[in-house]
Amino acid sequence: MYLIRDIMFCKPGQVKSMVEKFKTIGNAIKKAGFQGHQHILTDVSSERYWMAVFEIEVESLDGYEEMVRKSSSDPALQEAMKDYHSLVESGRREIYKIES
Repeated sequence: MYLIRDIMFCKPGQVKSMVEKFKTIGNAIKKAGFQGHQHILTDVSSERYWMAVFEIEVESLDGYEEMVRKSSSDPALQEAMKDYHSLVESGRREIYKIES
């Protein structure tokens, strides 16, 4: 089992818009058949201000890649994500193996 976090450091005032995009991602993933845990997080106290995180648990990295392929063909996801770069300053992905 793996935990994958997409961390976005948003421009001031843009966290709410990024959260809405993350919700669209979550819905597209569910529509593609994914049944695992997913969370959207915003900072209360963190490394930087204006941080939004999309977190998902997957059985395997191959399964994650397949899920991304399936969900990326969703027109709603494509529309929602087409301008997300205007909301963020930078970002990163973290992948963890869940040991227990």
